[in-house]
Amino acid sequence: MVKIRLRRMGAHKKPFYRVVVADSRAPRDGKFIEEIGYYDPMKEPKVIEINAELAKKWLENGAQPTDTVKKLFKNAGIVE
Repeated sequence: MVKIRLRRMGAHKKPFYRVVVADSRAPRDGKFIEEIGYYDPMKEPKVIEINAELAKKWLENGAQPTDTVKKLFKNAGIVE
């Protein structure tokens, strides 16, 4: 099963996340198929940058977003 999820990056106590498409069996920060955006919760306001075309393509192909990624998609206007 393919998931759209967050991959944690950044230094200790200064995280930012990349939104990636990965096999559900792969580790959180491990191998992934494609990077489709990033999310930086540390900046004010929070930065959400997602490639809508790629996100929609993967959703149509059956990729399941995690709960957090669903919220990011709603904030970015990709999914209702």
